[in-house]
Amino acid sequence: MSVLAEVADTENPSVHVAVHEMQPEDSERWDQFVLSCPEATFFHRAGWKNVIERAFNHKTWFLYAECNGEIQGVLPLAEIKSFLFGHFLGSLPFCVYGGVAACSDTVRERLELAAIELADKLKVDYLEFRNMKPVHQDWPTKDLYVTFRKTLDADIEKNLLEIPRKQRAMVRKGIKFGLKSDIDEDIERFFFAYSSSVHRLGTPVFSKKYFQLLKQTFAQDCELMTIHKNGVTLSSVMSFYFRNEVLPYYGGGTVEARNWAASDFMYWELMRRSCENGYKTFDFGRSKRDTGSYSFKKNWGFEAQPLHYEYKLIKASHIPNHSPSNPKYKYFIQTWQKLPRSVANWIGPFIVKSLG
Repeated sequence: MSVLAEVADTENPSVHVAVHEMQPEDSERWDQFVLSCPEATFFHRAGWKNVIERAFNHKTWFLYAECNGEIQGVLPLAEIKSFLFGHFLGSLPFCVYGGVAACSDTVRERLELAAIELADKLKVDYLEFRNMKPVHQDWPTKDLYVTFRKTLDADIEKNLLEIPRKQRAMVRKGIKFGLKSDIDEDIERFFFAYSSSVHRLGTPVFSKKYFQLLKQTFAQDCELMTIHKNGVTLSSVMSFYFRNEVLPYYGGGTVEARNWAASDFMYWELMRRSCENGYKTFDFGRSKRDTGSYSFKKNWGFEAQPLHYEYKLIKASHIPNHSPSNPKYKYFIQTWQKLPRSVANWIGPFIVKSLG
């Protein structure tokens, strides 16, 4: 365990903050801190190092700050180097939240400085922090993404009645159709529904290996729920559980899912199950402003909360725009939608691994 940097705490000069790179033997302590730190999220967990390295072959640096032998802050980082999409260091690619989770400003500043020094050393285009709250008012930022989070009532029926009338009617439609839900241990039905959905959207698909690693790494905190009608798969969702929160993160449905209101039923079923199991927060996840998924979540009565993705420019002169809404990607999306799904599923992972 090498010390990357050491500095005295300005509030208490007798306390020294040492920054280390996480080693396998540190992962348990790391996760204990993450569970206890109010700023930390599921995406700060140590397991993401294993997932990102093995699924995408990207180099990671999981930094933690220690004071008197105790972890006081963490910063998971991964480097992506792509001919198509540039070279950057971020916290954390493939995750909606990231940045520093720390117990004090001194620890936060020390970890951020270590990240900037690493970004300079790697000669990346930029350093990206995916913060839930603004941290650096003087850094460039994107006003592209929002998140949707809502407190669940302990009463299941109250949660249903809080859904706006038109959306609630869609949920009841799925219930009336007699749709059923299963909890799966393997990813096969999930991947079928997910890959069908993203192909229609013209979006490259993640590999099966990625989802298998997520399930293996996070075990009971990574759940697969599939909705079916008479045994025919209609929709499926992969959800993460963290503290008292449930996060439906990846999901999709077949062409037939719309006819049965399967996606509407699926998210209600997840909400209902989570409420039964004592979870307090439903995190509907990230969406780009003014998109279909943004409108869908608004229809459930969730309020959009801005995400603060902040950038420290290193070699780049401006923030990149890799969003599918970028007009230069329009032709690519239209072409992708026309590919046979088997071909898209084969090519997609080679592209999406560089997007982060």
